[in-house]
Amino acid sequence: MPEQLIRFEDFELSRGAFELRRKGRAVRLERIPLELLFLLVERRGLLVGREEILEHVWGKDVFVDTDNSINTAVRKLRQALGDDPENPRFVQTVPGKGYRFAAKIITEEPAPAISRAEPEQKAEGPGSKTKQGARNLTAWLGFAAVFLAAVVAGFFLLRHADKPAPARAVLVVLPFVNLSGDAQQDYFADGMTEEMITQLGNLDPEHLGVIARTSSMQYKQTKKRASQIAQELGVNYLLEGSVRREGNHVRVTAQLIRANDETHLWAADFDEELRDVLRLQSEVALAISSKVELHLGEETRRRLSAAPTLSPEAHEAYLQGLHASELRTKQGTEQAIEEFQTAIRLDPKYAAAYAALARVYSLAAVPGVMPAQESMPKAREAATRAISLDDSHAEGHTILGFIKAHFEFDWAGAEREYRRGLELSPNDANAHLFYSNSYLSPLGRHEEAIAEMKKAIELDPFSPVTQSFLGRTYLWAGRYEDARIQFAKCAEMFPGFAINQERLAHLYTYTGKLEEAIGAESKARLLSGEDPKSVLQKEDALRKALKEGGSQAYWKKVLELSQSRENPPEAYRGTYGTAILFARLGDKQNALDALEKAFGVRELAMTEIGIEPAFDPLRGEARFQDLLRRVGLAK
Repeated sequence: MPEQLIRFEDFELSRGAFELRRKGRAVRLERIPLELLFLLVERRGLLVGREEILEHVWGKDVFVDTDNSINTAVRKLRQALGDDPENPRFVQTVPGKGYRFAAKIITEEPAPAISRAEPEQKAEGPGSKTKQGARNLTAWLGFAAVFLAAVVAGFFLLRHADKPAPARAVLVVLPFVNLSGDAQQDYFADGMTEEMITQLGNLDPEHLGVIARTSSMQYKQTKKRASQIAQELGVNYLLEGSVRREGNHVRVTAQLIRANDETHLWAADFDEELRDVLRLQSEVALAISSKVELHLGEETRRRLSAAPTLSPEAHEAYLQGLHASELRTKQGTEQAIEEFQTAIRLDPKYAAAYAALARVYSLAAVPGVMPAQESMPKAREAATRAISLDDSHAEGHTILGFIKAHFEFDWAGAEREYRRGLELSPNDANAHLFYSNSYLSPLGRHEEAIAEMKKAIELDPFSPVTQSFLGRTYLWAGRYEDARIQFAKCAEMFPGFAINQERLAHLYTYTGKLEEAIGAESKARLLSGEDPKSVLQKEDALRKALKEGGSQAYWKKVLELSQSRENPPEAYRGTYGTAILFARLGDKQNALDALEKAFGVRELAMTEIGIEPAFDPLRGEARFQDLLRRVGLAK
């Protein structure tokens, strides 16, 4: 179907490309203000209220600071358009009500290009006549059966048509709906969603990308149309479905939707015993592969056809563990460990449960469940067991790569395992993230690290963790302005994400903007749930120290505050964080002593000593060079 263009003055708005252009050149505009522009243009001349803007652009279930978020989006939109808020040509403010798009618009569809292959396609039937353009669409609606057949066949003809298809299609598995009548069964539907993402992501990665769970779950209970979701995620296909569980029996309904015209390409019902749930997922995956013309290798087909049976109780515990681990809290991590251990006890050959257990153990030090010295050997044992049971289990290799980097400082082994994990599952956003920040960045391979983070974002665009980590990756590369822009983007998308504000505070200290660092630090504390009175007291103390004693007094106060119990994530916590503060104070000996302690307990951040800017004054010290050697990062 030809691309519809909307023109106003010397601007051009493309829904298909999701892009604003001026005189043929793309105008840089973030997703939120661009969504707002589409809404206002489509409602040209009508008042669009703030509640409608909030629901259309952010969605009903997303919590944002309404006034700030909308005002920021309008400001960025006006900047992109060169619109004067005092005398607007495009976006008019209706005080207390909302906004109105005032400019005259022209909607048009470019004439289709003349195809050299057109004579051959005339023999393909009525569907080939879609190239005559959307003007004939109304006349064709009466031929519903013919049109539907042509649409279903369309994807198969794409690779042979005059207009080449994209190199890779992208699909999102929308959260499966729980039809069990029991909200406590949500974990089962969510687990089915996650397992289908994994199954589909491993089918034919060269030709099909699959959006990660974090971004998919943003659409749980959404009322957005398929076309809007597809536009936000940049996908070609959507898989939606429902799950009804009764005892040890499960019924799944699934349907595949093509995004550009919301055509339902395929739908089916599946009834299985819980022990055969993996076979059910394989059947869905095979059906979808045929509809989107994937090229399945023999190994993939063999794996799908040989899906093992599972102990229903083991699978139940596994899904409960996945649900708990997503909470990313100390209690959630402890529960996840218990559930995965139960799954393994019930089914000692459950490779996925071993890999999941390895993952929560490897990160157990972050929420304070147990120190890395204790958790990492457990993680290594579980990951090794997962791989021994199933060498094709990608997560097992990825987690083993993480362990080899952060605990063993075995960089050659880490690279081998990360590459194996990515080879097995190129659609795993977390694998790209870990490979970037736990291997490429520590070794100073910054451009490769940035490229991997961008791949992770492509697969998981609505993950606050991934969006913020790209900013940190830019920081490690010394690209401070790019880091600031990325942290700002993350803050706009996820205003409640505390770690992002803390990382922004750290960035400001590297650029000498300590006043701004104090403000960002306070936001991080508030978002972490700290008492507002306590936050205000700490902010006042920092500002007073900076005013009266300069940067030295500021860092002394930060060191003092870091020893308190209430601190946001990554706020100079642990001995590694203390080492950074001593380095900022110019106290080299105490900084090196703290680093020695951090090395001794295997703090995860020790892999960052080669790229942490605060340690630049220490690089000439023999003790620091010895630490680099022991961590395997000496050049």
